[in-house]
Amino acid sequence: MDELLSVAEMYRADALTMAGGVPGPVLMEAAGAAVVRAVCERWAPHPTVVLCGPGNNGGDGFVIARLLLEAGWPVRLALLGSRSALRGDAAVAAGRWTGPVEAADPWLLEGNPLVIDALFGAGLARPLDGMAKEVVEAMAGRTVVAVDVPSGLHGDSGQVMGVAPQAALTVTFFRRKPGHLLLPGRVLCGEVVVADIGIPDSVLDAIAPQTLVNGPDLWRQRYPWPRLDAHKYARGHAVVLGGARMTGAARLSARGALRAGAGLVTVACPPDSVPVYAAGSPSLIVTDVADGGAFAKLLADPRKNAVLLGPGAGVGDGTRGHALAALAALGAGKACVLDADALTSFAESPADLLDRLNGRCLLTPHEGEFARLFPGLAAAEGGKLTRARAAAARCGSVVLLKGADTVVAAPDGRAVVNANAPADLATAGSGDVLAGIALGLIAQGMDVFDAACAAVWLHGEAATAFGPGLIAEDLPDALPGVLKRLKAGGR
Repeated sequence: MDELLSVAEMYRADALTMAGGVPGPVLMEAAGAAVVRAVCERWAPHPTVVLCGPGNNGGDGFVIARLLLEAGWPVRLALLGSRSALRGDAAVAAGRWTGPVEAADPWLLEGNPLVIDALFGAGLARPLDGMAKEVVEAMAGRTVVAVDVPSGLHGDSGQVMGVAPQAALTVTFFRRKPGHLLLPGRVLCGEVVVADIGIPDSVLDAIAPQTLVNGPDLWRQRYPWPRLDAHKYARGHAVVLGGARMTGAARLSARGALRAGAGLVTVACPPDSVPVYAAGSPSLIVTDVADGGAFAKLLADPRKNAVLLGPGAGVGDGTRGHALAALAALGAGKACVLDADALTSFAESPADLLDRLNGRCLLTPHEGEFARLFPGLAAAEGGKLTRARAAAARCGSVVLLKGADTVVAAPDGRAVVNANAPADLATAGSGDVLAGIALGLIAQGMDVFDAACAAVWLHGEAATAFGPGLIAEDLPDALPGVLKRLKAGGR
């Protein structure tokens, strides 16, 4: 169940299922029953208010209220709008409810009942206002079970449309939506349960979703495990550009590349900085490059097949020159990872970089760097997933937009949302290690998109394995344990 369905794709899944002979009311009954099962598994019967909206989400609410009442729960049902205005499946569900229907109002939540939020689903088109907003605001501090998504949360972007409650549990159907994983939706949804309501997996063949949850099943079969008949050069020779002052960043990246399996890793740095880098890991090769010309000469070696620029490189003309030299070498079948200062160095003229990129490039910006490199997309509607996809299409490269909800997008429209990053990763240097892991995988011949997805997941697993107290230096050394479990077929 790795697919993430947009709101439109979920509507189509429903329509295809009904066209295949499953009536809408049957799907609605199954959805309501799934919510009731999840509720009864977690709470004993106690006073509950079911808040129903004017659409199909409200219809689910009518089913939930009826089934909870039949199970012995004390239930009150409140409707936002008029019962006579309900249409279609929602009207059928409302017709099966024989109890009173109260008007949705904040005062109903006095006394701290369990709240079933069936007001609005994932396709909300405008911010909540009026009584709807007041009712949602009144959910604050209550135990909320959301049907599909917390009301006010958009299913595609994970963004709040004016206001949304904090749910303890969200029950959604068939497949998750991007908004269940993208912030702030990931937080507001609480625990997410995906319920089977009778929609067959075969509908996915017609929908062909292009957004997936990141995980080993997507790329495990193409992971570049070492071969018995291989040698170090067969495992790739990665190059990391080292800066003159922030030397720790490049060293973290280089160690990440080594732990990810690159056969050799060279740090190319200014002549005066060679002693600093040489005093680090004995596994690293250190060479001096005085300028872009020297860097281009270094990269002319056909065995050096992947290069990382940015971590600790410094913002300015020097980094720009090195980046342009690296991109000029891509015609020789090499790959390039651009991070941090290598991106910001083009903030004044992004096209100078973007117009030179291709599918062998990986960009790994955080939100600030993304805004500087893609100023026209920084505030684009549709959320993080939409922005990352648009950026990848613009530059023809894979874009890894970092964060607790990292998105990896390819120029052809494929995208994944990562969901295993712990809060401990918010520490200096963790992004440098991530870029290095991706570099090491690409150097071994892994497809750039696959390598980006694998790197993000491994990065999160390594952080989780280490746990509290994590600093960036711990991440590369936590990788072997994660890789051992991955190779054995586990998580």
